[in-house]
Amino acid sequence: MTSNAQQQEQGEPIIEVQGLRKRYGSFTAVDGIDFDVRRGEIFGLLGPNGAGKTTTMEMIEGLRLPDEGRAKVAGYDTRTELNKVKTVIGVQLQSTSLFELLKVKEITKMYASFYEHTVPIGPLLQSVTLEEKLNDRVKNLSGGQKQRLAIALALVNDPQVVFLDEPTTGLDPQARRTLWDIILQMRDRGKTVVLSTHYMDEAQLLCDRICLMDRGKVIALDTPRNLISNMNSESAIEFRISEELQWPEARQQGLLQHLHTLSGVRIAEFRKDTYVLYTDDLQQTLTEFIEHCKAEDIEFMDLLTRTATLEDVFIHMTGRSLREE
Repeated sequence: MTSNAQQQEQGEPIIEVQGLRKRYGSFTAVDGIDFDVRRGEIFGLLGPNGAGKTTTMEMIEGLRLPDEGRAKVAGYDTRTELNKVKTVIGVQLQSTSLFELLKVKEITKMYASFYEHTVPIGPLLQSVTLEEKLNDRVKNLSGGQKQRLAIALALVNDPQVVFLDEPTTGLDPQARRTLWDIILQMRDRGKTVVLSTHYMDEAQLLCDRICLMDRGKVIALDTPRNLISNMNSESAIEFRISEELQWPEARQQGLLQHLHTLSGVRIAEFRKDTYVLYTDDLQQTLTEFIEHCKAEDIEFMDLLTRTATLEDVFIHMTGRSLREE
């Protein structure tokens, strides 16, 4: 762990969430969750669409009133001290509507006028690589540029905490990487960032800690490394059985039972048409697997090996993919 990460681990909470719950009729969107966010970290809310990430953020931001529970930001209660909360946070909403006919510098000045304390517009736009678009109208910006502008508007009051709700959804790979760099630079400048996403690679790369959410509940909270290492498996092996083999369920279960006995295997699962093994001894597991297939005349296909990911953690805990709706 780096010294920077050690400092974050020891940092005091800047956000405290206790028992937050939000219902819409008979549907419970957020179901009594608790967590703290440490000062100076990138804190990820990771989960599939509908997990409750946006509702959670909106309750912490004071945009939505919880049915139960409480949240504090920088010591301010979001129920009773909302005006003070607004002075220490910046918010990039999942869907930001911008004034399309305004120029970039005009809309930034307009947002700055809403606050008593602001940062200089030139350096702000430079920090999100929009300095060359100063006099361009918003309608002429690309999707990635509009997202960077939305982040600039969230930073205009020099907030202590920045909320980014699915900031890279719909962007091309290059635009996503540009935003990732900007988010990391925000942390380097001392900002606390709360990031919601359903992209496991994004969370794994950016976040110091991750709150894994599913169906309105917190199902795990730790560093990406610890979440993955708790599976006790460093690598994953995936393969399918040849389509010509119409195996009965009993034979599938028999293969799974044998796969559990291979050296290094911690978890063996069958998902749809794919077998997945998690192992801490990739070479030995592969050797024994291939030997068993030869001995039993099993024809496998699409064999691949990879490092275990947060997607694997989520699937193991819920039986579903982060990408499933």
